[in-house]
Amino acid sequence: MAPDDVEVEVDEPAPAPAPVGSAAEPVTPPRPDAPRTPRPFLLALLVEARPKQWAKNVLVFAAPGAAGVLTHRQDMIEALIAFVAFCLAASGTYFLNDAGDVEADRLHPKKRFRPIAAGEIPLGFARVFGVALIVGGIGVSFAAAWELAVVVACYVALTTCYTIWLKHMVLFDVVAVAAGFVLRAIGGAAATHVAVSNWFFIVATFGSLFMVAGKRHAEARTVGIGTGTTRATLGEYSESYLEYLRSVSTGVVMVAYCLWAFEKAAEAQHTSIPFFQLSIVPFSLAILRYALLVDQGEGGAPEEVVFGDRVLQVIGLVWLVIFGLGLYFK
Repeated sequence: MAPDDVEVEVDEPAPAPAPVGSAAEPVTPPRPDAPRTPRPFLLALLVEARPKQWAKNVLVFAAPGAAGVLTHRQDMIEALIAFVAFCLAASGTYFLNDAGDVEADRLHPKKRFRPIAAGEIPLGFARVFGVALIVGGIGVSFAAAWELAVVVACYVALTTCYTIWLKHMVLFDVVAVAAGFVLRAIGGAAATHVAVSNWFFIVATFGSLFMVAGKRHAEARTVGIGTGTTRATLGEYSESYLEYLRSVSTGVVMVAYCLWAFEKAAEAQHTSIPFFQLSIVPFSLAILRYALLVDQGEGGAPEEVVFGDRVLQVIGLVWLVIFGLGLYFK
């Protein structure tokens, strides 16, 4: 027997090696850490602006949508202005945040491919361009309402504090990111001059905390629970504590939504069909589905979870239809 217990026929010649480049030659897949071809500068700017994350800014339509004013042309225009303003301001903060996080991002398995971390955008230019986007976002806000400009400025101040201090402070980093979501919702209300109810505010606040806790849980799993290699605060979080944050926020947001739905139903006098009460079912299913996806290892980016799961999209569409009927069905 030959080595490795492979029997060899002596009277048959061994097959000739396959020529280089032939179909018989196995193709070695590229390594995850293989260097990437640098992107063109304009494309790098677009990628760094993270247009996929502009989906978060649809929260500006939440308050005017819940108030049923988006069918009014002027309110819709003002909500769109708020969306554009937050897109510009958010992209500006991404530039500044990534410029400040460049060394840590280069140690992250995914973030190291961001244009700034990859060296495709000079640090000095990234900071100047980020400031220009932020100023543009605040300036656009005045086209809708000065109150919107104040909210966008508060959002910028919050994200700046996050970049400099809060992201290094355990728990405050989670609350700061969640507050960014809440300010988007408040911005839509400010742009359209819609009053924010107490229950809406609670749903927005704890719903945001629920998503951010899931995001931190996914990040901690990527680099390892209890390690702070790429983000110092990750080393302070245990898996049980992140699960506790998700559990508390889930309970509060579901109870608050139920009470808000009952309040909306009491205000609606135009139909006897309990649309708002019925909307509790798909809303609860959406929360539970999102929690399941986070538990399965998703949740690193909320927008990717929403756009990547067909079941969650269908549940969200059902909720939107039922809630919309409650607002507009006469």
